Amino acid sequence: MFAYYLGLALRSLRRSPGLTALMMLAIGFGVAGSMTTYAVFRGVSGDPIPWKSAQLFVPQIDAWGPVQMSGPGARSGTNEPPDALTYADAMALIHDHRGSRQSAIYAVGPTVLPTGTGHSPIPVFGFAVYDEFFPLVDVPFRYGSGWSADDDTQGAPVVVISDTLNQQVFGGANSVGRSLDLDGRDYRVIGVMKPWNPQPMFFDVVDTGGFSSDGPALFLPLQRAIASGMENVGAVNCPKGTQPGAGYAGLQQSACVWLAYMVELDDAAAVQRYRQYLDDYARSQQTIGRFGWPPNNRLRDLRGFLEYQHVVPDDTRVSLLVALGLLLVCLVNTAGLLLAKFLRRSGEIGVRRALGASRRAIHAQYLTEAAVIGVGGGALGLLLTGIGVFGVNRMLPPRLADLAQIDPSLLALTLLVAVLAAVLAGVYPAFRAARVLPAWQLKTH
Repeated sequence: MFAYYLGLALRSLRRSPGLTALMMLAIGFGVAGSMTTYAVFRGVSGDPIPWKSAQLFVPQIDAWGPVQMSGPGARSGTNEPPDALTYADAMALIHDHRGSRQSAIYAVGPTVLPTGTGHSPIPVFGFAVYDEFFPLVDVPFRYGSGWSADDDTQGAPVVVISDTLNQQVFGGANSVGRSLDLDGRDYRVIGVMKPWNPQPMFFDVVDTGGFSSDGPALFLPLQRAIASGMENVGAVNCPKGTQPGAGYAGLQQSACVWLAYMVELDDAAAVQRYRQYLDDYARSQQTIGRFGWPPNNRLRDLRGFLEYQHVVPDDTRVSLLVALGLLLVCLVNTAGLLLAKFLRRSGEIGVRRALGASRRAIHAQYLTEAAVIGVGGGALGLLLTGIGVFGVNRMLPPRLADLAQIDPSLLALTLLVAVLAAVLAGVYPAFRAARVLPAWQLKTH
């Protein structure tokens, strides 16, 4: 029966090619606009580590008190604590080690000095972390591995480098055990990562803003980076009216927040225990006179923290809503055209009804015709979506536009949306067509 309805639909569409093309264009443009915008939105709002994000948490400790809640490191006009930790708080959490894995994190910007003549210094971007960082966020390795807890304790001069930096300095060979000059000091390469650039850069969105065209070039022990005075290129926020002393010594002794922090908690019970631990820690700081306010902590999971930080740009959300509005307008226009087309054939419908065709059969016939229009509009939508994704970098910064990718799931969704949209647009016109009274039409004609 479907083949019969399909044949009727194709003959009907061929009788009015101009109207058919117009409806397919409406569906195609509406679907392409929404799918192009959705591709960008999907890229910037995707879970960067979906297999583990539910176990990753970001603790926030109020080290400033309610008077300072409008400072640059906290949400203005709210009671939210700063979005990073002071050195004292981060080291206390590291020492107490209440999670499965954990790491303090801050951004560094050293310069690599390649060996040999004729090689220019290479400024790079990386992070100072602890040994548990690598299994914490599942960093993939091509050669070697991360360092040990003893390397952290001793401040060993070791480094993990990216595949790109390994290509630049060592020609892509296995460089584990070789020496890398950072700011005039030798570091032993202990691991080489596979290409790795999670988007957003979830482990330190405060410093990176969430998205980066290039992944981190290196990681090294946090205490070693501090001891060597390596340049800190991350955000440093201090309470109102205060400034840290010179260098890392000043930061370590200050109330400034400059360390990102992430902890892995395996289940709901562990999360509850960690929340209690944070409150107990804040109360202990009250007892010694460091905090003069009740505990005001937060423990957000990774997705919650990314949302809190507004990592997904607001303009992409607005663009998606606008694109969906465009699709709705196209559907309304298509529904009007289908209604006019179907009712124009009232005489034909009356004859079919008089010969015994049921309302269900009429309804099915015209919904099939709408679905065929959706397939044609979907094919056009696929082409226009590809063009839209390719040209989206003209409207968005490249670091965001590059995240929009065309893959089989997007293509399948585009075609599915087109067909569903056309069928939805055809529901009311088909209903009206099925309600045509055969006696009235036969009498009229």
